[in-house]
Amino acid sequence: MNKKEIAEIKKNFSDDCNFFTINRVVTAFVDAEKNIKCKTNQLYNIIPQDDSELILAMLKKVLSGRIGANLLEYPFPKDQVLEGGTQQFLYKVMRSKLAEDEIVDEFLNTIVEKVEYVSTYSIFCAHCSYSVLKKNSMDELEEEADTDYNFIITAICPVNLRIDGLIYNEETNAIAKKEGSDRIVEMPTDGFLFPLFNDRAADVNGVLYYTKNAKKPNTSVIEELLGCEFNMTGQSEKEVFHSILGKVVGDELDLDLITSVNGKIQNLIDQTSHETEVTTIDSHKLNSILWEAGVSQEKLEHLDAVYQQATDNKPLTAVNLVERKTVVSVPSITVNIGKGGVDKVKTQVIGGRKCLVIALDDPEISINGLEMKLEQRPSAPSYSAPAQPEEQPDAPADDNDEAAPF
Repeated sequence: MNKKEIAEIKKNFSDDCNFFTINRVVTAFVDAEKNIKCKTNQLYNIIPQDDSELILAMLKKVLSGRIGANLLEYPFPKDQVLEGGTQQFLYKVMRSKLAEDEIVDEFLNTIVEKVEYVSTYSIFCAHCSYSVLKKNSMDELEEEADTDYNFIITAICPVNLRIDGLIYNEETNAIAKKEGSDRIVEMPTDGFLFPLFNDRAADVNGVLYYTKNAKKPNTSVIEELLGCEFNMTGQSEKEVFHSILGKVVGDELDLDLITSVNGKIQNLIDQTSHETEVTTIDSHKLNSILWEAGVSQEKLEHLDAVYQQATDNKPLTAVNLVERKTVVSVPSITVNIGKGGVDKVKTQVIGGRKCLVIALDDPEISINGLEMKLEQRPSAPSYSAPAQPEEQPDAPADDNDEAAPF
């Protein structure tokens, strides 16, 4: 699914949309021993509004985040397409519309069995229908529906125990310790949507996985529950990218080059923001970026081999490679440089020592929240010794002359 297709589903994932419907909702609570303590399966339209709004928010969260980081599309391996595979099982769940208790129980038990979770959690699953309206030649939606896109969306949400301190008790009109505790269902950390919505139609060949933590997704959901092959995380892609730069550029890697490469990748993302597909960088694009940033052709000759070894020749997701700010760190000192301040910072050797030099256009700066002004201090007055009369050269002495008495 590309940016445009995810945005279309997310935009219409609402009770106010006339061509989107949540049909049934299944909820369950799983304790620390992997026991399903409670389960509900009901029509969405009979759920009290206060509850349904919260459930809707939980499910919609599964469609949020950056594509390539929080939202990852996984194709099903060949063995999962066969009878008994994950694709066939999810298709059966979707086709049941969550109306058959036996299939719903099998689905919930599979989640509990396959997913490793650090705490108690809740499961929210819904069967939804989206009437896909036709588009005219101007890419505008028409009133007539072309087809129906039926899908299931599942959210896995942590349930944390909250024990409050003192509260105000209206009944007793007093401040006192709260009795008991609450188990709060929080926003999902993981989730998935099946089937995919590709080319504005259902695609059963893959699944869209959501993770709250792009740096550390729950691999048990991807590999065990969904049966897919786990790819690199956004953080892993960044680490691989740093490794490639280090091996290729070597001693030419400095502040100017690092910020230049970062800026060029960000420009590439901005230039392709209107495109539906995620912007990626392969060996060829990286070669161009490094050349424009000033890396010598001699060093770039090794790029293809280094890139292939590090990535197995797979493209890297551009948004996972850029930094929103530049961070310069040495022991005991960290300097955060925003996007507009990169040009004001440079490294320089002063008095034989490597220094970080920051140009201050504005004399007013803030230190620990306190404003101070850097003023030009007058230079120390120069000292001149009083003029001395010029020494006259000694006249050549006459052998007959005597020194006159002083």
